[in-house]
Amino acid sequence: MINLSDTITLTSESENKSLGEKCEILNIWDILSRRWSLIILKNLSTKKVIRFNELKRSIKDISNTVLSARLSELEHEGLITKKIYPEIPPKVEYKLTSKAKDLEPILQSLSSWCKKWEMQK
Repeated sequence: MINLSDTITLTSESENKSLGEKCEILNIWDILSRRWSLIILKNLSTKKVIRFNELKRSIKDISNTVLSARLSELEHEGLITKKIYPEIPPKVEYKLTSKAKDLEPILQSLSSWCKKWEMQK
């Protein structure tokens, strides 16, 4: 037999789990929803490694400052890695981590969805 205090505890545990799941989604969405983040990940997913200027050329209208900031955020979240070569001029390469590679099917589906609905405008 379940008493009232058990019912309250069960409710609280399920509410806490629900809040935890919402926080996880909100945390990743905070990063992915920033302007250019998904486009950067999509461009990185097309190559093994990509250099800053190559990435800059592939993303029309993004400034160096914003690209640098987004790359730092994505690196901080563990979605990309940055490799700096000790040479002059500096050579820096970026690539997706395995964590971000798990997003590739989602990025491809999102791209297909955009193409489908853009054609029907």
